Amino acid sequence: MTTAPADSTGTLAPAYGDKVIAVETAGSEPIPDAERHGSPLQLLWTWASPNIEFATVYIGVISVLFFGLSFWEAAAAIVLGTAVGAVTQGVLSLDGPRFGVPQMVIGRFSFGYFGNILPSAANGLIAGVGWFAVNSVSAAFALNTLTGLRPLPSLLLVVVAEILIGFIGHNFVHTFEKYAFPALAVIFLLAGVWTFKDADLGGGGSGGGIGGFLLAFSAAWGYAAGWNPYATDYSRYLPRTANRLRTVVYPAVGLFVSVSLVAVVGAASATVLAPKDATPTAAFTGHLPGWLGDLVLLAIILGGISANALNIYSGAISIASFGLRMPAWLSRGVLVVVSGIAGTAAAWASLSDAGSAYEAFLLVIAYWVAPWLGVVLVERWRQSRTATDEELSARLSDRSFTNWPGVAALLIGVAVSVPLFCNQEDYVGYVPKHWPSFGDITPLVGFAVSALLYTALRRPARTAP
Repeated sequence: MTTAPADSTGTLAPAYGDKVIAVETAGSEPIPDAERHGSPLQLLWTWASPNIEFATVYIGVISVLFFGLSFWEAAAAIVLGTAVGAVTQGVLSLDGPRFGVPQMVIGRFSFGYFGNILPSAANGLIAGVGWFAVNSVSAAFALNTLTGLRPLPSLLLVVVAEILIGFIGHNFVHTFEKYAFPALAVIFLLAGVWTFKDADLGGGGSGGGIGGFLLAFSAAWGYAAGWNPYATDYSRYLPRTANRLRTVVYPAVGLFVSVSLVAVVGAASATVLAPKDATPTAAFTGHLPGWLGDLVLLAIILGGISANALNIYSGAISIASFGLRMPAWLSRGVLVVVSGIAGTAAAWASLSDAGSAYEAFLLVIAYWVAPWLGVVLVERWRQSRTATDEELSARLSDRSFTNWPGVAALLIGVAVSVPLFCNQEDYVGYVPKHWPSFGDITPLVGFAVSALLYTALRRPARTAP
């Protein structure tokens, strides 16, 4: 669905180029050189703006209130977990300028052409439905608190804006994040200063111990690394000559600074007494002066929309990355709308118990992302030693290419880590059931098992696609 052939050398005039108010026609196919534009700097705000929002605040809140950590313990777990996820975000972003395809298409190296449908489907569901629902709920609660409009109409107003941005596409998403960034940063900075003024930084903590620390680490890692399957979706239009160091540093810094600072503010807010029976957003803003509370509510709405612009766009791109021959009318834009409808239904269903649903969702993300990441990083390391870019580019479109060791390593990593180490409200694995101090190390185990197993099973790389 591109406007120029995939092997374009840049001699054709771009039809989409850097136009902002234009519906993107590209799906999951390689972006031709003629359509490449932008600079790595845009990745800074594209990965910062979506995290200056209430879902990020809530990572800190649950670390203190649900996981039993003190403020300082929560802050340490949040910073460490976020840093791990941010580093891999930067590394994976490099493949955007290199291959010009979305992150889920890059996954064909690790799982084969059709085996890659499994992680692509998982990401489409998590991004376009799960994350879309989570952020829509927080934005809807903020709108409800600010205006008094009932939750359901508030939700519908929010999702219409989110779907519209994702439908227009890549350039509009980047531009929206660029202009949302300064407003979000200033408002949350003011809220953070006020929150720390009222917070009891020596407070919090109800005996969470190492188990609570690992839960908070996994939640922060799950949140940050949850963006990893989107990494090249927003760097694939960059020119092949884009500076490599900046392509790594800008997304890593944008993700790390925004998530860690906002989540730490959330941990501080959890030490401030909240009004009884307040909604999650009202609890966060309850101690703020009226004018600042209203600004924060507006920022929560804007931040939720910023995050979901990426979620719904990447969810649709993940489905397009299946590589199946679909009817022409089933374009990326149509997939955005379908994902939005499904995500809206999920958000509606979770309005009554958003806090518990979000706690479980954060950990479940890491359950699948960590094993996926283990396989992907090992394959990326192998490629740097065994294949040229020309060979790899051809392999991406080779429908006969299989890599079942990658699929096996992913599935076994999940099958081993979840039953043994999962620590959820509805299911507790064997290890935390008998040794609660382990908390939830499912992501760590899943990553290690899948990476080691893939290293052992992967046959020597072939020299031609």
